[in-house]
Amino acid sequence: MKRYLITGASRGIGRAIAEKLAGPDVELLLHGRDTVALAGVYKTVKQHCAHVVRLIHDLAVPSGVSDLIHQVGRNPLDLLVNNAGIAIVKPFCEITSIEWEQTVGVNVTAPFMLMQHFAPGMPPGSSIVNILSIAAKTGFPTWSAYCMSKFALRGFAQCVREELRDRKIRVINVYPTATDTHIWSHIEGEWPRHKMISPEDVASAVAYALSRPADVTLENISISSLAGNL
Repeated sequence: MKRYLITGASRGIGRAIAEKLAGPDVELLLHGRDTVALAGVYKTVKQHCAHVVRLIHDLAVPSGVSDLIHQVGRNPLDLLVNNAGIAIVKPFCEITSIEWEQTVGVNVTAPFMLMQHFAPGMPPGSSIVNILSIAAKTGFPTWSAYCMSKFALRGFAQCVREELRDRKIRVINVYPTATDTHIWSHIEGEWPRHKMISPEDVASAVAYALSRPADVTLENISISSLAGNL
């Protein structure tokens, strides 16, 4: 049985990936902070999976990541999807130290801790998927904290990829443009969500990359809308 850990699986891209990868030979380990939303995902995927585990932890603090690691247990993972993320959108002079620390915690430190802990036990042919963003390659006004964190994870993951290459563990970085998820409901301004790509578009790309032969890796996947980058 394959074991897949997906962070930020209660909605959006994480949920779409969970639904896409659900299978009778799969144990899904689904992380989220919204217990109600995560329960909805659980109900949807449990009928298609061998086993589903809900992981309710705050990844903004190292203790939350440690608790998640403890609950996952010692059995090795075949897939780790670092999807959980936080976006603080405001002029850089207005970002508080707490907001900065939360951004680093969820978007950088948590993936670091998870990769550091689980990668040594992952078997050849397994994969680590990092859901990054076009913001990992380009800076945008008022998105400085978010861009910083995605740039950081991009660089870290590139180094991890080289360290794991000889062990036949794939590290796949995904760079979606604006994606129609709940995150936009909490960001001021008018956003053309009808022009955005969907979480299912991203999940399909991830599933395709994972379906490639074990000795083939799609190391960097950029996903855009024909409407252009928003």
